[in-house]
Amino acid sequence: MLKKDDRNPKALAALPDEALLDAVQRQTFRYFWDGADAASGLALDRRTLVGATGEDLADERVAIGGTGFGIMAMIVAVERGWITRDAALERLGRMRDALLRARRYHGAFPHFMDGASGATIPMSPKDDAGDLVETSFLCMGLLCARQYFSEDTAMARRLRADIDTLWHEVEWNWFTQGGRDVLYWHWSPNHGWAMNHEVHGWNECLITYFLAAAAPRHAIDPKVYHRGFASGPDFLNGHSYHGIELPLGPPNAGPLFFAHYSFCGLDPRGLRDRYADYWDLNSRHVQINRAHCIANPRGFPGYGESCWGLTASDDPDGYLAHDPNNDNGTISPTAALASLPYAPAEVMRVLRHFLTVHGERVWRDYGFVDAFCERRDWFANTFLAIDQGPIVVMMENHRTGLLWKLFMSVPEVQAGLRALDFSSPHLGASAA
Repeated sequence: MLKKDDRNPKALAALPDEALLDAVQRQTFRYFWDGADAASGLALDRRTLVGATGEDLADERVAIGGTGFGIMAMIVAVERGWITRDAALERLGRMRDALLRARRYHGAFPHFMDGASGATIPMSPKDDAGDLVETSFLCMGLLCARQYFSEDTAMARRLRADIDTLWHEVEWNWFTQGGRDVLYWHWSPNHGWAMNHEVHGWNECLITYFLAAAAPRHAIDPKVYHRGFASGPDFLNGHSYHGIELPLGPPNAGPLFFAHYSFCGLDPRGLRDRYADYWDLNSRHVQINRAHCIANPRGFPGYGESCWGLTASDDPDGYLAHDPNNDNGTISPTAALASLPYAPAEVMRVLRHFLTVHGERVWRDYGFVDAFCERRDWFANTFLAIDQGPIVVMMENHRTGLLWKLFMSVPEVQAGLRALDFSSPHLGASAA
């Protein structure tokens, strides 16, 4: 069984690279194992530490996207021997049962739900039903589990069959509002399309379009990707920032989760289409984010070669998508740590810095706290599922490529790659 890692942060920082990464992944995974919703085993949106004892409070909301990342982290835990395969299958069975009883909207899950009842918990007054992007993160994790748990046992066969049910019932094409050339993020039986949030421009939603094109039922026409996602003022870029040219994305590249969320499953190595080479794009994004923090135009304390990384996270005033154009001095550990595949030496330097300089102010029961701001002498007492998950998953992808191999081997994903005219080494000789 998984045990608490209570080693001193400075002693942890002295470990060799592989042992250090293993310890960070294992401790962070505890968020999804020990810290999961008690009723369902699904990932809670956040947990909050209380006082110096380490006692924590659980948010009652299950996070659908965070659960997708948590499923991928669970696969890592089995592969590395932190939990047994049988324990993982038992937990996944509980999670599957909760997902099957959940309220869905044309097959899509809400952003938040109650783990015990499956009832939707609104994120905002009009965001009270289907969330296609969060659903895509969940489906990415479910498809990885379907590939990984391939044994011919009753428990594994049922898990795979039920994953197929959940995946096949998502009506991706419904979210085009009746055949428009773009996907819409939300739909509600109470408010219809009132949110009217088009999913386009370069952001974290490439996986949403991939799965919408790959779906065996209810798929979108490929033109929806080309005319919808690959459009708008924040898709093509071509400008240089800190001497680094950026092919796609908003000015200064945006928050770093753009380079993480879709690519927990999609392998960016050799992934190309008519718009970009996605390994190159993500590497440049990381370089620009790092270069901004080193240049530190607003003089925030702590920033530098050993302390960088701007992305969406908690901060002293709430929650914000931090990036070079929206920088208030808040560093989010997940930003650099989940960037390990793109800048290994630079990220390892940051990791050791966090542990040696900030110690137990940042390193706690579920890994690193969500964020800190030296300017305000503020260190979060929270952990968020959508930030902890990519740390475990992207570190593993750097080390072994495990989740990349699983997801890219999914037959429907390969069909989606071909439908959208992508090339990838995972398509072999048939790559476009």
